[in-house]
Amino acid sequence: MDEQVKQFAEWMKEYGDVVFFGGAGVSTESKIPDFRSVDGLYNQSYSVPPETILSATYFHAHTEEFYRFYRDKMIFKDAEPNPAHTSLARLEEMGIVKAVITQNIDGLHQKAGSKEVLELHGSVHRNYCMKCRQFYGLDAIINSTGVPKCEKCGGTIKPDVVLYEEGLDSYVIDRSVSHIRRAKVLVIGGTSLAVYPAAGLINYFRGNKIVLINRDATSRDSIADLIIRRPIGQVMKEALEIVEGKTE
Repeated sequence: MDEQVKQFAEWMKEYGDVVFFGGAGVSTESKIPDFRSVDGLYNQSYSVPPETILSATYFHAHTEEFYRFYRDKMIFKDAEPNPAHTSLARLEEMGIVKAVITQNIDGLHQKAGSKEVLELHGSVHRNYCMKCRQFYGLDAIINSTGVPKCEKCGGTIKPDVVLYEEGLDSYVIDRSVSHIRRAKVLVIGGTSLAVYPAAGLINYFRGNKIVLINRDATSRDSIADLIIRRPIGQVMKEALEIVEGKTE
């Protein structure tokens, strides 16, 4: 058994009160591409940069083009939770993980069974009419063409995701900060910590140990008590097995 994973598991057992802060790398093992890696979305060639397409300005000015990109590159309806998601859900069930704070919009943590999930950037599974605020699920986007319109009033339906130039939800931020402040162990996984203000939330941690699980170096490696450069699904699965006493 990997000594680093053993140390990680021991800290979870010793301290409890674990909060997980995750990014796109958590879902790559579910075959959802990340953004900033060599093969990530932002390193692919488009006539308009993805960062521009995913901005509020572009959404309002070129809504049909936004939706063409959004349906093709941002929605993965058939994706299933991987061992990172399922392990976190089990650790929450055991009372060890208190919250999952995610930058992802795929809903896989909830699909795996996690209850306290704070979605910093929203979710593809929530959509609403900009005019009358009628709620729509993901099928309303997938099963429409062009710009999806509200059945009640004809208004434009917008995904409940945070676009560039938009602010994060204050309730989600406040609750995330509260969880991070109370945590004894902060696990940072699958994120480059390059997206602000979300990445700045880890500055509120006042607990005992920071564990960073990411295949590439980040600008915040120096704050970590333990760095694990392995696939996060493997790491979380092995750590859970140790916590459950299935392996030593």
